[in-house]
Amino acid sequence: MIQRIQTLYILISTSLIGLLFALPFAEIAVSDKFYLFNIQGILHNGQVIENGLPITIFTGIILVLHVAAIFLFKKRILQIRILVFSILLMLGLFGMFYFFTYYSFKGADVSFKIAVVFPLIAIILDYLAIRNIGKDEALVRSIDRIR
Repeated sequence: MIQRIQTLYILISTSLIGLLFALPFAEIAVSDKFYLFNIQGILHNGQVIENGLPITIFTGIILVLHVAAIFLFKKRILQIRILVFSILLMLGLFGMFYFFTYYSFKGADVSFKIAVVFPLIAIILDYLAIRNIGKDEALVRSIDRIR
């Protein structure tokens, strides 16, 4: 049901998570060397220094969960559970961002890009979607009680 506001929240959240596959997360400067941190990992002159497979897997799972949540509009409780699980995975994704940027290099100068904020915005949108799905569920249960 695309006309429901929670579906629009989930759709915007899905597009933000999808943009993580295309945009860089950070630039890391260590002793006159510049590294690029994106979905593939940490790159130096196009060569992979740290493999980003865990971040790719996490982002892919979050994206699949969001797409599934869009199409589960008839099963509201399951939709809420999927969104809560995806919020937990996005918090884990933040931990991976921190791990990859600061653990890989000591004393590095990190310049984060706008894509790092996308999971935070997606968490907020998912929370708003969960609230609206809960309101719909309460409305349906109150109407069933009247019958």
